[in-house]
Amino acid sequence: TKVAVLGYQFSTGDIVTDPSLPIAGVDSSIHLAQVLYQQFFAVAGRTASLQVNLPYSWGTTEGLVDGQYRRRDTSGFGDVRARFSVNLRGAPAMDGPQFQALRAAPRTLVGASLTVQAPTGDYDPDRLINIGTHRWSAKPAVGAIWPFRPTWALECEAGVWVFGDNDDFVGGVTREQDPVLSTEVHLVKQTRAGFWVSIDANYYAGGRTTVDGTLRADLQRNSRAGATLSIPVDRRHVLRFAFSTGLVVESGGDYDIFTASYLYAWH
Repeated sequence: TKVAVLGYQFSTGDIVTDPSLPIAGVDSSIHLAQVLYQQFFAVAGRTASLQVNLPYSWGTTEGLVDGQYRRRDTSGFGDVRARFSVNLRGAPAMDGPQFQALRAAPRTLVGASLTVQAPTGDYDPDRLINIGTHRWSAKPAVGAIWPFRPTWALECEAGVWVFGDNDDFVGGVTREQDPVLSTEVHLVKQTRAGFWVSIDANYYAGGRTTVDGTLRADLQRNSRAGATLSIPVDRRHVLRFAFSTGLVVESGGDYDIFTASYLYAWH
């Protein structure tokens, strides 16, 4: 099975891609379009997939830098992400009828994934606000799905983002960042085949940075909450909508996200 996704996202609020930046009173309006391709296949008899995501964003960020008002308009490609995932329990490689049988009688699934983000996005070392991060990042994670009623399921994932160094940070110095623990949970209700709604929440902590040898007081302990709605148009076409907002905010991250996407699947 192959899946192509066209997505649009609008974010507004206190959006700073790097919490170590000396910016206060941030107010951003960011648009993001992305193209995603996902291919499913078998690995050692288990269901696996590879996903590649290319984002393009444009928008405006305003704030105070050392007490002075600053504004930056940005547009360009973001960092490319690739994600490999494989089911470890409950989902062997299946043909169409076997997959439909699993949907009719769902069971507990356990899987693992690895996401890698490459420094391909637009980046200017003379600017505080950038689209790209100018560093490699990776996130290993494990997840599970527990169906506890015929049309209800609980999805959970835990992982950790690890970061390479940005050796061309503002002023030509090196920026390092501690790992970020990332967890998320989704309570999913399916009403009919392909149509579902979920309540979503996450929590992430860590990510303290060191810039030019100086440890910054920018530890992140943030949480977000939201909801997702998936609407099948037919067997191959799906519309998906989502909203999330900051729930607990300690360092940046106090913003709202609206997302709409179109999915097309084929064999």
